[in-house]
Amino acid sequence: MINRAHRLLKIQDNVNTDYIISGRYKFRIRDPGELAKHVFEDVEEDFYKKIKKGDFLVSGENFGSGSSREQAPLALKASGLKAVIAKSFARIFYRNALNLGLYLLECNTNYIDDSNELELDLEKNVIKNKSKGLNIPFKPIPPLAKKILAEGGMVEYFKKHGGIEVEP
Repeated sequence: MINRAHRLLKIQDNVNTDYIISGRYKFRIRDPGELAKHVFEDVEEDFYKKIKKGDFLVSGENFGSGSSREQAPLALKASGLKAVIAKSFARIFYRNALNLGLYLLECNTNYIDDSNELELDLEKNVIKNKSKGLNIPFKPIPPLAKKILAEGGMVEYFKKHGGIEVEP
């Protein structure tokens, strides 16, 4: 699968889930589309308006730290983002994103600037920075995780397959 998009914003290290979606919306908003209207609103008002379906968000280290709220990756996915690209992710955020079907790609983001055109090649585990003519390798997604993501997350995977197939 190859996707093209413009990257939106390069965010600093240690972006916590409260920056992604404020805790005040945790129980007030249940609709993912409505929740998406509040991504990064405490950092930049109307940030969600910049997002186009299929875009990438790029960050530094430890993206998604803080609380374990599933609303953070849910809001990002519902906003239209195809993937978050970062140097590293908080473990619980990574797990929640996988469960919800949001792609998280780990790589060196030093070679990506705002509004660079990126092309994602999941088969070759590379992000092509078309603006700079660079190929940036990312940490391979494990085969089972790829299957779960392709189905849109854990719930959809279970609906289709009736469980997880463990390879011997």
